[in-house]
Amino acid sequence: MRVLVTGGAGYVGSHAVRALIAAGHEVVVFDNLSSGHAEAVPPQVRLVVGDLGDSDLLDGLFRQERFDAVMHFAAFIEVGESVRAPLKFYRNNVGNSIRLLEGMQRHDVLRFVFSSTCAVYGIPGRMPLVEDMPRSPASPYARAKLAVEWALADSASAWGLGFVALRYFNAAGAAAGGIIGEDHDPETHLIPNVLKVALGQSDKVKVFGTDYDTPDGTCVRDYVHVDDLALAHVRALETLQSGEQRYYNTGTGRGMSVREVIQVARDVTGHPIPLVEEARRPGDVPVLYADATKIRSELGWTPVHDDLGDIISSAWAWHKSHPNGYRSVQGRSAG
Repeated sequence: MRVLVTGGAGYVGSHAVRALIAAGHEVVVFDNLSSGHAEAVPPQVRLVVGDLGDSDLLDGLFRQERFDAVMHFAAFIEVGESVRAPLKFYRNNVGNSIRLLEGMQRHDVLRFVFSSTCAVYGIPGRMPLVEDMPRSPASPYARAKLAVEWALADSASAWGLGFVALRYFNAAGAAAGGIIGEDHDPETHLIPNVLKVALGQSDKVKVFGTDYDTPDGTCVRDYVHVDDLALAHVRALETLQSGEQRYYNTGTGRGMSVREVIQVARDVTGHPIPLVEEARRPGDVPVLYADATKIRSELGWTPVHDDLGDIISSAWAWHKSHPNGYRSVQGRSAG
């Protein structure tokens, strides 16, 4: 298939691009590079730098490339920022997703794989999370993702769109060999910030909230290797038909606390990694981990990298070889 990947220069998107190529698909990346990196896009892949708010640019691209499907990763992702600036998130994450869908409708593109989030469930009454549980998102970031899921469901009914919404848990790790990896500015994700301490780029890692109702008082999350997450996108795309609507949790089914993650990172890096305890962050949910039975049974997807030590080791290889992220490598230009 010929696939448009929005946000394909970002962390998860760039890994999905490589997984698509490995599976024999043709890819065009569309990214405004506000948080993505041109260097993360393989040199043989066309990179179009633009904004999803530019409908004319999108229309021209759809006419020229005649896509079979779209994978949509482009979005703002920081929960705390969404609490401080909710309209920014609704304008970009919802408004631009609608413009993208309108372009697909105009050009009769009927397959869509969406980067959603487990945060749509909010603060659930039980664990693990199952796809048919009530959705009660606790932050503007999560509410915006759920709003797009609603738009997708209504589009499936109205004009035959087929879509898969993959509800991510915590993407982590890096591609084999440290080719591409995680590079955000500012960096808000736990594992990269822990590894910055091991690299000597920070004195200590901040632990936000130590009084949650969890075994050690810190938040519990389900960490899934980014390459496994990328493979889930390819499997979803290759089984998708027009008019279908499907939702999958993409996680390992195991929760690890912040303190446990830090200890595993200490073991992997051999660094003491000091920590400092901070107040809770707004919008954070105490415990989230997946029941991934549905995606395993329907798509045959099983995480290959299901050990947290392996996940952190792959991230450590990336950060050691790219201590300044993509600034450590020579850039490329858009085509």
